[in-house]
Amino acid sequence: MKPSTENKNDVKFLGDMPADQFRKFGYELIDWIANYFENVEDYPVLPHIKPGDIRKQLPLSPPDEGETMEKILKDIDKIIVPGLTHWNHPNFMAYFNSSSSGPGILAELLAAVFNSNGMLWRTNPSSAELEQHTLQWLRQMLGMPEDFWGIMYDTASVASMHAIAAAREQAGINVREKGLAGRNDLPKLRLYASEQAHSSIDKSAITLGLGLESLKKVPTDDEFRMLPDELDKAIKEDKKNGLLPFCVIATVGTTSTTSIDPVSNIADICEKENLWLHVDGAHGGSAAIIPEMQWIFKGVERADSFLINPHKWLFHPVDITAFYTRKPEILKRAFSLVADYLKTPEENIVDNYMNYGIQLGRRFRALKLWFTIRYFGVEGLRDRLRYHLFLGKEFTTWLDAYPAFERMAPVPMSTICFRLHPKNINDENKLEELNLGFFKEIDTNSEILISHTRLNGKYVLRVNMSGLRMELRHIKKAWEIIKTKAEEILTKL
Repeated sequence: MKPSTENKNDVKFLGDMPADQFRKFGYELIDWIANYFENVEDYPVLPHIKPGDIRKQLPLSPPDEGETMEKILKDIDKIIVPGLTHWNHPNFMAYFNSSSSGPGILAELLAAVFNSNGMLWRTNPSSAELEQHTLQWLRQMLGMPEDFWGIMYDTASVASMHAIAAAREQAGINVREKGLAGRNDLPKLRLYASEQAHSSIDKSAITLGLGLESLKKVPTDDEFRMLPDELDKAIKEDKKNGLLPFCVIATVGTTSTTSIDPVSNIADICEKENLWLHVDGAHGGSAAIIPEMQWIFKGVERADSFLINPHKWLFHPVDITAFYTRKPEILKRAFSLVADYLKTPEENIVDNYMNYGIQLGRRFRALKLWFTIRYFGVEGLRDRLRYHLFLGKEFTTWLDAYPAFERMAPVPMSTICFRLHPKNINDENKLEELNLGFFKEIDTNSEILISHTRLNGKYVLRVNMSGLRMELRHIKKAWEIIKTKAEEILTKL
């Protein structure tokens, strides 16, 4: 049967949404987004739903006939929004902030329109060259030297996995051809990270076939920073026992406390032992764009690779990770595999990014980095991060002045870890029970959203101030809620 193409409003038309419909609903959606941001504080940060509530409202089978955009958009308000945890909310203080900005959202819209695949230079020259150029801008903003080559991945978890794979390639054990399994000529490999390193490092060890037993967790000091002497001791002991050390992961801005590992001292050891040094700066590393905070990147210029996540503290929509290495040729050697149908005339004079990772398909992520840096400007981004650091200091001052609270870690940035600790309770089991209940009380409030972690085995609460829409009034409100809940619990005691 020959399809009709005469009436584009006919449901049997096999082309795309007609331009007039796209324009109409596109305008409506932009208005909806603008209203959402203007009124985001009217929503509870954490939705009032139970597991399965969203799916109960969805049909069991897909529609046979196309539905109208009016109905689809209506279900956004009816089904989707009530089930959202609002990461853009200024009272979202859990985990890390991931605030979408206007310019970043508009860039994502354009990226979806172009829908290009940047696997090769020729499949999107603009993507390839804008990626190189914006990463150069960001490298300059971070104060890093020119010998760092950059590439964009989706998340820090994937970027760190690529760093560890490159380190494994540098070790010269021919894993690309022979793999790891069943080899009698290969000693057990050893990867090092601090006790506070992100769990993605553990997952990388699993994914790359190293196994969790290959990952050595190095002890930290009382500020949760890796102890270089303990690292050095572990490397010497492992070599003595016939293991093959090959990579060290340092962290600038650990997940729980934003602690900064002593990268310079760690770099001394890595250079002496010829180990790949990778620095995870996923959240905290962005602060290095502020001149007075560049101390956090001291020693990173000596690393083999490092990363930051602009979708965490530079106001980009998820996802975008900026990964840099001084040894792109090793990264390429680990991953490059060019099928005949992917060969191009210019392949020897350009960087085809497919050669530097497991992905072939690559999104046009550079657009949002370009839009965001240009719209806010370097000083505009610095000022916003400075303000978040100020908010963190204000909250810390209030916390330290309140006798029933115990701060559990230093505050090098804007993440504060604390717990409720009345003077008459020192039993750790009772403190654990008390703070579990304290967190539950705050969590069910829905006016603010915070998170928790464990430090030295102790259950602690954690707040983070790095949201684009956060103001001092939000921090004051959060403090009043936390303090009031604490006083209610203390009164019951």
